[in-house]
Amino acid sequence: MNQENTQPRAQAKLGNRTRNIHLHVMVTPEERELIRDRMAEAGIINAGAYMRKMALNGFVLHVDLSPIRELVSLQRRCAHNMNQIAIGVNTYGGIYPREIETLQRDHTALWEPLCDLLKQLAEIIKI
Repeated sequence: MNQENTQPRAQAKLGNRTRNIHLHVMVTPEERELIRDRMAEAGIINAGAYMRKMALNGFVLHVDLSPIRELVSLQRRCAHNMNQIAIGVNTYGGIYPREIETLQRDHTALWEPLCDLLKQLAEIIKI
């Protein structure tokens, strides 16, 4: 086979894609392992996506969002508690000190991790 015959076939396979230009990079086995390690650190499993990100932006920023998920859960619980107290006030016409203490505790539990998370994000931005 000559190059003229293989070229149209490769273009036909890539023709309908948004990214239809193929780039090829040679690496050593050690470099390949380093790339795989860095992909794992960044939480990226697609090598093409990782290479594009690195070539276009020069870095990949991987942020663990699990603390945010916990904060959202706390916020939902706090909002639910406030809803229940509002229903109680509207139904029975009063609020009890125990409910206020619970709301204050939930509020504190929500804001302390949020402040810590914001400090961590501020440190990342400094880098």
